[in-house]
Amino acid sequence: MESLGICMSIQITPPALTSTSSPRGSIIWLGLLALVLSACSATVSPDKRIVQHLNTYGYGKAYAGNFLEESYATIGDTVNYLDQNHRGEISGNQKVQPDGTITVQEIGTVHVAGLTRSEIAASLSERVSLYYTDSADITVRISARPKQYFIMGEVPGEGAKTLSGELNVFDAILKARPKKNSANLGRVRLIRMDPVDPLIIPINFNDMLRGDSTYNVSIRENDIIYIPPTMLAQFAYFLDDLLFPVKQVIRGLGGAFFGNRSRNGRSSNLFF
Repeated sequence: MESLGICMSIQITPPALTSTSSPRGSIIWLGLLALVLSACSATVSPDKRIVQHLNTYGYGKAYAGNFLEESYATIGDTVNYLDQNHRGEISGNQKVQPDGTITVQEIGTVHVAGLTRSEIAASLSERVSLYYTDSADITVRISARPKQYFIMGEVPGEGAKTLSGELNVFDAILKARPKKNSANLGRVRLIRMDPVDPLIIPINFNDMLRGDSTYNVSIRENDIIYIPPTMLAQFAYFLDDLLFPVKQVIRGLGGAFFGNRSRNGRSSNLFF
């Protein structure tokens, strides 16, 4: 898209054609124009293989939803179903397969991944009606794997965390135990990824400690909490990166020095 903007912003003004204009100059100008247009067309058109893999929904996962409102089935979950009117025939526990389906006795393969309990029950009831004259009364339970959220930045253990139930930002930050000397708790961000409508909520944890619960929102599956470093911590990290090559050289020289002394049977004490 950036290349498209660059190409569209290019303006080429052809030389004024007069009776004294050189044919050679016109040919050069046309050649330049063709070169620019071909370059733009080459950079604007994305690779079709890349387009096929771009995330166009949700969090880049095939099945996503708000499990706090109603459980939904994903790959690896177990679906328990029971038809009260056909107890001996339509009942069982099935694990959701990688293709998002379960195999139901007397009915066959049914796609359930991404569907809630009520949606699965409705789908099974519709399928049962094709094989039985009397109506179905199906109940569904989902044994779901733990969901997760992510916390990054100035915390001891970055990465995925288990989201087993309702959790708000305040509790999530407390559980993460931010680093006392480097965490900037006044500029925390809650990031809710989406390719169409991403949401970033700025959060001041210090305001929460003063009793302001305005931004103490509930964490959803796949949310990211980012705790940035303070300005002093950023400066310290900058110096550490700046001195990293020097430290590597000193470490290498020190290792070579101590290695030579030990091979010669001498003490490895630098001040001996």
